[in-house]
Amino acid sequence: MGWLLPFDNLLCMALGISFTVWFTSLLVFIIVPAILGVSFGIRKLYMNSLLKIFEWATLRMERGAKEKNQHLYKPYSNGIIAKEMSTLEQEIQELRSSSTTLSSEPEFEMADIMSFCRRGVESIVDDEVTKRFSAEELESWNLLTRSNYNFRHISLRLSVLWGLGLLIRYSFLLPLRITLAATGIGLLVVLTTIVGFLPSGRYKIHMMCYRICVRALTAIITYHNSENKPKNGGICVANHTTPIDVIILANDGCYSMVGQVHGGLIGVVQRAMVKSSPHIWFERSEVKDRHLVAKMLSNHVADKTNHPILIFPEGTCINNTSVMMFKKGSFEIGCTVYPVAIKYDPRFGDAFWNSGKFGMVSYLLRMMSSWAIVCSVWYLPPVNREEGEDAVQFANRVKAAIARQGGLVDLLWDGGLKRGKVKDTFREEQQKLYIFFPNFQRG
Repeated sequence: MGWLLPFDNLLCMALGISFTVWFTSLLVFIIVPAILGVSFGIRKLYMNSLLKIFEWATLRMERGAKEKNQHLYKPYSNGIIAKEMSTLEQEIQELRSSSTTLSSEPEFEMADIMSFCRRGVESIVDDEVTKRFSAEELESWNLLTRSNYNFRHISLRLSVLWGLGLLIRYSFLLPLRITLAATGIGLLVVLTTIVGFLPSGRYKIHMMCYRICVRALTAIITYHNSENKPKNGGICVANHTTPIDVIILANDGCYSMVGQVHGGLIGVVQRAMVKSSPHIWFERSEVKDRHLVAKMLSNHVADKTNHPILIFPEGTCINNTSVMMFKKGSFEIGCTVYPVAIKYDPRFGDAFWNSGKFGMVSYLLRMMSSWAIVCSVWYLPPVNREEGEDAVQFANRVKAAIARQGGLVDLLWDGGLKRGKVKDTFREEQQKLYIFFPNFQRG
């Protein structure tokens, strides 16, 4: 078997050379430019090329579907129901006024239940909450597995293009991104542990590692209105679509984080981050922690040398189509609030994290096997709580501004409905509307 040794040596040399070339290329063209904050424009060229391919594929699909008399796009449920812009009280009063059998208005009429039944059916057919926790439907195919719901084989060229894209994403992009992600996370864990006692360099370490992680996602980010960037001693609040929202914002500035304690990969990163800079992690299930968190937030913003705290007041990830209720705790501190709106382009990849369906590792693999992560970030003008305004009103005002800037739907529902049932107070509010109608005669 001695004759196999030359081949073994040749194979080892080839693997060694390949690894050296691979890592050197990453170091020269990606890692070092990321550390220095320099871009060669390769990602934008890549994005523009993808847009042209998507445009061609969409036109080809539409033409093929028309030839085969197929419906290409899924009709939205909003088109099924023609909702009337009227209150519950107005509807019941109209029903009662149309009745000619009774001379006086009683306490209760059987027809009153029709308005409640109608609104209940509308809520079931067009549920505003449930559809916010699933991937948003695309109007055209982006050559990914999450394609248009009604896509069928139309042409050989499209199928070949999809297969070629699959080969590129899994044989080249995925290994490249995994290498970069491992490098960025590894550096973050190791360097933050080492330089935890060096206050002057701790935040630079964070930004350097986050920039490498941004390259690992092929993230193409456009920042708007940088003059409104959060300043020290304030609170930055943003809508929440994915855990990488942190990376997207931290790529452009330094923040102290506040959020729920996680296990697994996120837990490792959290424990490493807190060694080198002040962050606030809490247990969602422990009520006592809420008072402690509020006190720590107040102490943090009181020191104007501290970096702004980054908070996602929704408390859960929403699917990039809307903004749901902001928890009032972040708006009770009494400091300047810096709103930020984040909007992802779903054509290149679905950034939404459905935590009930995917674990963190499987979610990151889905992200890294997509084409890219393209998003826009808007820094809104700083706001303060107005005189006579309570925390809930302040939170709703900030939420409305973020939704308006990001082109998102502004919803009043609590994102906690993702994990729990509707609170009894919501049903009681609807009952009170009926009981306290001005024309409701009590016996």
